[in-house]
Amino acid sequence: MAAAVASTVAAGASACFFSATQVGFWQNAGAHRFRVSWDVSSGSTHEGLRSNEADRVYRQGNNSSVGFSPAVSNSPRKSSLKVSSAVLGNGLFTQTKPDIRRIIPETRHGIPVVKLVYVVLEAQYQASLSAAVRSINKSKKDVRFEIVGYLVEELRDTDNYAMFCKDLEDANIFIGSLIFVEELAQKVKIALEKERDRLDAVLVFPSMPEVMRLNKLGTFAMSQLGQSKSAIAQLIRRKRKEEGGRFEETMLKLVRTIPKVLKYLPTDKAQDATRFLMSLQYWLGGSPDNLENLLVMISSSYVPSLKGKKLEFGEPVVFLDTGIWHPLAPQMFDDVKEYLNWYGARRDANDKLKNPNAPVVGLILQRSHIVTGDDGHYVAVVMELEARGTKVVPIFAGGLDFSMPVERFLYDPITRKPLVQSVVSLTGFALVGGPATQDHPRAVRALQKLDVPYIVALPLVFQTTEEWLKSTLGLHPIQVALQVALPELDGGLEPIVFSGRDSRTGKSHALHKRVEQLCTRAINWADLKRKSKAEKKLAVTVFSFPPDKGNVGTAAYLNVFSSIHSVLKELRSDGYNVNGLPENAEALIEEIIQDKEAKFSSPNLNIAYKMNVREYEHLTSYSKALEESWGKPPGNLNSDGQNLLIFGKQYGNIFIGVQPTFGYEGDPMRLLFAKSASPHHGFAAYYAFVEKIFGADAVLHFGTHGSLEFMPGKQVGMSDACYPDSLIGHIPNIYYYAANNPSEATIAKRRSYANTISYLTPPAENAGLYKGLKQLSELISSYQSLKDSGRGPQIVASIISTARQCNLDKDVSLPDEGAHLTSEERDLVVGKIYGKIMEIESRLLPCGLHVIGEPPSAMEAVATLVNIAALDRPEEGIFGLPGILAEAIGREIEEIYRSSDRGVLDDVELLKNINDTCRETISAFVSKTTNKKGQVVDVIEKLGALFMLGRKDPWQEILSKSKFRNADQEKLKTLFDFLAECLRLIVADNELGSLKQALEGKYVEPGPGGDPIRNPKVLPTGKNIHSLDPQSIPTMAALQSAKIVVDRLLERQKLENDGKYPETIALVLWGTDNIKTYGESLAQVLWMLGVKPVPDALGRVNKIEPVPLEELGRPRIDVVVNCSGVFRDLFINQMNLLDRAVKLVSELDEPLELNYVRKHAIEQAASLNISIREAATRIYSNASGSYSSNVNLAVENSSWNDEKQLQDMYVTRKSFAFNSDTPGAGMSERRDIFEAALATADATFQNLDSSEISLTDVSHYFDSDPTKLVENLRSDKKKPNAYIADTTTANAQVRTLGETVRLDARTKLLNPKWYEGMMSSGYEGVREIEKRLTNTMGWSATSGQVDNWVYEEANSTFIEDEAMQKRLLETNPNSFRKLVATFLEANGRGYWETSEENLEKLRQLYAEVEDRIEGVDRN
Repeated sequence: MAAAVASTVAAGASACFFSATQVGFWQNAGAHRFRVSWDVSSGSTHEGLRSNEADRVYRQGNNSSVGFSPAVSNSPRKSSLKVSSAVLGNGLFTQTKPDIRRIIPETRHGIPVVKLVYVVLEAQYQASLSAAVRSINKSKKDVRFEIVGYLVEELRDTDNYAMFCKDLEDANIFIGSLIFVEELAQKVKIALEKERDRLDAVLVFPSMPEVMRLNKLGTFAMSQLGQSKSAIAQLIRRKRKEEGGRFEETMLKLVRTIPKVLKYLPTDKAQDATRFLMSLQYWLGGSPDNLENLLVMISSSYVPSLKGKKLEFGEPVVFLDTGIWHPLAPQMFDDVKEYLNWYGARRDANDKLKNPNAPVVGLILQRSHIVTGDDGHYVAVVMELEARGTKVVPIFAGGLDFSMPVERFLYDPITRKPLVQSVVSLTGFALVGGPATQDHPRAVRALQKLDVPYIVALPLVFQTTEEWLKSTLGLHPIQVALQVALPELDGGLEPIVFSGRDSRTGKSHALHKRVEQLCTRAINWADLKRKSKAEKKLAVTVFSFPPDKGNVGTAAYLNVFSSIHSVLKELRSDGYNVNGLPENAEALIEEIIQDKEAKFSSPNLNIAYKMNVREYEHLTSYSKALEESWGKPPGNLNSDGQNLLIFGKQYGNIFIGVQPTFGYEGDPMRLLFAKSASPHHGFAAYYAFVEKIFGADAVLHFGTHGSLEFMPGKQVGMSDACYPDSLIGHIPNIYYYAANNPSEATIAKRRSYANTISYLTPPAENAGLYKGLKQLSELISSYQSLKDSGRGPQIVASIISTARQCNLDKDVSLPDEGAHLTSEERDLVVGKIYGKIMEIESRLLPCGLHVIGEPPSAMEAVATLVNIAALDRPEEGIFGLPGILAEAIGREIEEIYRSSDRGVLDDVELLKNINDTCRETISAFVSKTTNKKGQVVDVIEKLGALFMLGRKDPWQEILSKSKFRNADQEKLKTLFDFLAECLRLIVADNELGSLKQALEGKYVEPGPGGDPIRNPKVLPTGKNIHSLDPQSIPTMAALQSAKIVVDRLLERQKLENDGKYPETIALVLWGTDNIKTYGESLAQVLWMLGVKPVPDALGRVNKIEPVPLEELGRPRIDVVVNCSGVFRDLFINQMNLLDRAVKLVSELDEPLELNYVRKHAIEQAASLNISIREAATRIYSNASGSYSSNVNLAVENSSWNDEKQLQDMYVTRKSFAFNSDTPGAGMSERRDIFEAALATADATFQNLDSSEISLTDVSHYFDSDPTKLVENLRSDKKKPNAYIADTTTANAQVRTLGETVRLDARTKLLNPKWYEGMMSSGYEGVREIEKRLTNTMGWSATSGQVDNWVYEEANSTFIEDEAMQKRLLETNPNSFRKLVATFLEANGRGYWETSEENLEKLRQLYAEVEDRIEGVDRN
């Protein structure tokens, strides 16, 4: 068979494809193409692949689509391809060497040798250039060419870069293209500058500006194009304006306009400029003939040794700039009608393709791959789709604006309706713009008009197939930034790697299993557009976490069952089959959960299906791989001992199912694992049922968030052996995700191929005051009116006493009772208490839970608008309302903030006045836009009508009666115009509409996720959430905010540390926080180090430089940075930046007392016997594909013995370091350095950036808190200070962790406004109350910063109050049982001291609830 393969390849095989189990190629046979393939797996497909992904390589390794020689036996089951495995020796992402692209000709006496060196981003030009040089050396008698090429990524390697510099020393010609990676562009620039004057010609096509400026052809230089009087410059500027600033399109237009330009130039300059533009035309032509003519033209014109030689070259072979291409077509098409005529007349088409109702998929291709002949991966996708009965319209563009061919070729030429039901871009790039600049609004407009699902698949660019397979990270971070993050801004879905790259030839080859996955999913998305609503099947998936019956239907800030009921009612009215839907949400809960009081692990949840083991193994090809972690199926999770159980309920064509949990929540040993295990059999069975038995056309994951997207596998760019890819299978995935959580939504988008649709968090309200806090406020009001009377001291004494009763004595320094105070001292004490009261009262908190399809009323949106109005937005020319009001009385708002923080009573009162006036003016403004039902009605129009009638602005009516009557009217008008638009967006409702669009196979408009207060562009919800360009952060605005927070943090630490700076701060970086704030916490780390980011020429942040110590004015602070698993996945480029920053600082020649990074690195290098650079390892996270420390899971499930066990979990799972010197190695365990660095920490630090999520709202915060761990690691056993930065308001604060926990307890857990809001949501609300108490205990476990009174007050509120106790029990008995158990556990672990009477009551109550849940009647 080996001979057959070799002869077949020689006879014209193309489009080689590979998978973990098959190798083969597409073969031409007249007008037909067929697929030849061999099974190269030695056993069960997934069994051999999953056990050790690092060893699981495509068995063909680096073999190319031509010339490989597989060792194949006659038995397909035993056949294999012998290859040498790639060793990640240099720790980089690619190990390929440029010598594979080196051609050295035979030298002949008297025949000049021209040496060409080239550097390109992608490898598609490699084969064409090599073919061109071989042709010249064979056919031209007067010249020989030596050639060597470098992929830009290879220049990271020290040896490769040295070789590149050496090659340039005797080169004649240099060609570069698409050199857009800043740090590598700098390396090319440095090397090229040394040799530019000596080189005969330098051609640099679209690249970074600093490299393009090095172009040189005779008298022509690129700088000429920037001269204002140059005719070419003027033409470029005009064309660029017409084309929206895209270089490639500009140059293409310019090439066609050459004759009009030349008459303005002197003869020699005209020739050189012509040759440059001709060179671009040859290059974009890309074929071996075009490149051969390019090399001959340039060498004969500029290489001195060829002067006088008559070397003939032809005109550029011109290809269409845009058009339609098909591998079997005789030509490219410039007219869609001609293409359709050809397609309809094909005699090779199968019967499915001839069906007029066959699905049609549009493909977007890069012309460069077609013209260079590197199109095998495109051919494979076309053939796979057609083999499945799907018609294709493959369009291409020569530049990087694909919106134009979309507009021209994907619409029916007669009806102008879309021809296609889904579109797959195979380019990896944004729709408009390449690696340098993008035009996302233009792309979105084009895609909205087309209105079909838009998938952006990925060819491997910086790695070979084998390197990608071995990588735990998956895709190279630069490719993630350029070809995953940027297309997501266009609304792109499903970043599936569909082609690999051969290390020897540079050619692309299809990855067969990946192509199958891509094509099947594209067809299934298209089918959503083709199927009727009545026949579509939808699997709604809810979550249960922690695994408990009372937690079925968990999702952040979402009333899940009410939302599901609302959604299903809407779908039913829209024509979907939802037979048997209960009348209300409560009945729906009862039917799915059956007995709400049953244990979750019992089969008393409604069983939708019992799957026997044989069926399970048949449906789940990777089931064997799960046995290593979970044993033989069925196991004991989601099982009755014989069958795997699928929990849920079917209503017509709608199935509501309960996603199984991770499975190891209650197992301390599994929680300790450094890397996460596989999904259990029950988890795999659930998704097998949804796809293959229920036959879902789509799955709707309901709320933030489940476990699917966090299953083990590559971070981005998964293989068929990654569990999220295997589990989701071929089902289109729609996912409701909270708008304020773009980071985890992005993980779901990339790892579970989700179309994420945002939902609003509940409307925010001010926390207000209650009980003793309200009494305090009244006493302070009395003091202000009576302080100058004889009653002043008496009232102050009452204020101090009441403050103690409210436990404010830990937040405010109170004098002893009976102490004599002067009037100034009394004012200061009252001012500080008043400030704390205001802080509590004005704190925003979400009230209740959101229901999909129910936007807030206008008045519910007032608190959100007040906070939106508080922020300055200088980039938009908008000033915050507090600042405008302060200016009106001649004050600066920042000065008032600082003075109020110090407790100056007059300014505390002034700030309250400002805040009250803001609320009053905005309430008045909102009331003018609403009808009698409180609904917003035509905001802009209604306000406009008021103004036209000559009435005062609503805000002016309020301000005219206040001390702020002189406020700047122009600033107010601009602000309230902005607020009117924000109000319209807040109350808009598109959450249901977007879901219906997705289910109908339509395009869902993309939009940013984040905090609507900071970024109102998050609104309206119902958008396909995206993150941001990871290379755009931190922004300069984020850096300015970061400086303020860091300076306040260091000052606070100095005050509490005998005036000493902290030497080390241990802190956490979160993905969502950095998206919301555009990198503020990232910038905080840089500023602690005394380093600043430096944007490149395109505004991307890839460089850093140290701030001089004189400018910094303090020591450089050492850091230990623990990145969340989500941050690691989204911002690996920024981890690289941070690691480079730390190492840069560690190597600065500075006094150790002013550079704590260097001081500690030297000490640790000596103690660990490693280099200083290695000792300066400070950027940590989980192992690749793993998330969290699992401390939260242990606490939530009470599955831990002592705090030492929690600390071991943290260190074991979070001690994986990122190393910028070996970025391709992924995360490497460095526990020794991690512990040594943590042992020097004087403080721990985290950020709060959103009013919606605080310390006890989610378990992530305490899960990442190392406070007690640091205490145990320090040699002096001193507990570090723990701080929280709160940037949720315009007045940023740095509080201690204890202060923040107390503030959280007062404003949420113990606040009637909050817990009554939760109780109004019923079943889910009780769970939210229990969750806050559990998270509070988590902080006790990791930091010891929870005061005893918090537990005591919580017990008084929820247990001692008989009426409340009854409500909790009847609404959600399971969550109430967990609440009672948590109180007992807090006491048992020593976190809460209380009376024996309280404990006995709790024990008795627990027994009663347990009996009720178990159905035991003891009467």
